Amino acid sequence: MEILINTDHNVEGSEEMIAYFKTEIQEDFERFSEHLTRIEVKISDENSEKGGDKDKRCVMEARIKGMQPTVVTSHEDTVKKAVKDATHKLKKSLDTVMGRLSDH
Repeated sequence: MEILINTDHNVEGSEEMIAYFKTEIQEDFERFSEHLTRIEVKISDENSEKGGDKDKRCVMEARIKGMQPTVVTSHEDTVKKAVKDATHKLKKSLDTVMGRLSDH
């Protein structure tokens, strides 16, 4: 399972931050790894320097072998919260998709 993390020009994607999120995502999605080819994470700051409530956005896309991608979006006050919330949403969505697959 490949994990790609991209940030827009308003979010500093340091090597440490990218490594931290890759490790967290790898651990969180380990049980789905045989079904996933890739997880793409796109982190952005929608208001840039203006600030604002829940202006950090995380879009997570899971590529499931032989199926359409599953995509979730989260808006939060911090990048870490946005990634954590998107991870939670994507795990719930994958639980549903994998449950349907095992029912067939």
